[in-house]
Formats: sequence, structure tokens, C-alpha cells
Amino acid sequence: MANSRRDKADSYTLKARKEGYPARSVYKLEEINQTHKLIKPGDTVLDVGAAPGSWTLFTHRELIKGKGKIVSVDLNPLNLNPVPPTVIEFTGDAFSKEIRAQLVEHGPYDTIISDAAPMTTGNRTVDTTRSEWLAEQVVFLAEEQLKVHGNLVIKIFQGGGQEQVLKNMRTLFNKAKAFKPKACRDDSFEIYLIGLDKK
Repeated sequence: MANSRRDKADSYTLKARKEGYPARSVYKLEEINQTHKLIKPGDTVLDVGAAPGSWTLFTHRELIKGKGKIVSVDLNPLNLNPVPPTVIEFTGDAFSKEIRAQLVEHGPYDTIISDAAPMTTGNRTVDTTRSEWLAEQVVFLAEEQLKVHGNLVIKIFQGGGQEQVLKNMRTLFNKAKAFKPKACRDDSFEIYLIGLDKK
């Protein structure tokens, strides 16, 4: 069986390893924050779908700069050793009644970030539908738990209902747009939806 390009470590993967991040996705958040200024030192941030932990670690190191708080939630535990002191970790379903109640306790949030993706099947229709559902759930969290003037970034697979999700975000935020960071793989159909300045 031939190896796919994904089996080979690209420059972003090698850079992530060198800088101590569990995954190359960290550079997507870096570019998103450089261009849109979502997070600043001292903010309270919710990271949905946080494992293995690159976005949480980058937010701790580079964005809130050790001040403020990051609440990280995922079905799987973070692969960070040690977990940074600014991080409160929950392992479980962010959309369940129990976890949601705990997220509310630690909010409201200045920014919600989500690099969450569904388990993929290889069937693009199924995968984009699942991705759309995930994105919609994170938007509901934002509606409930983001501060006024807060920001949101979520991943969604293109080809699903990203236009409808974006339309919903425009009712919630003063500005909402789609953005594809350079660190996304060429063959990837993921895109990020960014909501700025919650109404």
C-alpha cells in the first residue's frame, strides 16, 4: 500500500515537535490570532475539542501569557505533561448536561476556540454532516457562554452547511467570516469560521 502525504512529517509537523506541541494544528491558531486578534493576555478562554492540547498550550504560552484561564474540554484527556497552571481540564462531552454546567461555572468566556472534528468515515457526506453538527453545538455554547464583545473560532468541513452556520453566526456577532490558514494541508477540506465582537 502506498504511503499518503499525511504519513510524512511536513515542515509544520517538524516545527511542532521541535517547539513541544502535540500537533501541527497549533500554527493554524497562531495565524488566526495574528490576523484577527481573538485572544489577549488575561482572557478567559474555552477550548472545545482540546485534545491532544496544542491550542490549549499555545494559548497558555503565547496568547494569555500565563495570565487568565483556559478551560479545556474533550472526550480524550490532554496530552500535556505537565498541564499548564492556567488550565482547567474536563474529560467528557462538552455538550452534555453535566459538563456544560461545569463550563458555565467557569465562564463567561472572552473567547471560545474549537478545532474539534468528528471521527471521520471516509464518506464525505457523512463527515461534513457530523462536522456541521459539531460546529452548530459550539455556536450554541457561544450564544450561552460568551461575554458581550467576545470572539469565536470553529473548524468545519467544507461542503456541508458552513454557509448556514456562518449565517447564524452573523446574527450573534458583529462580524463573521470564513478563513483558511496556510497551515491547513493542501488536500484538507477544513475551514475555520470566525465570529468577532459578540452582540
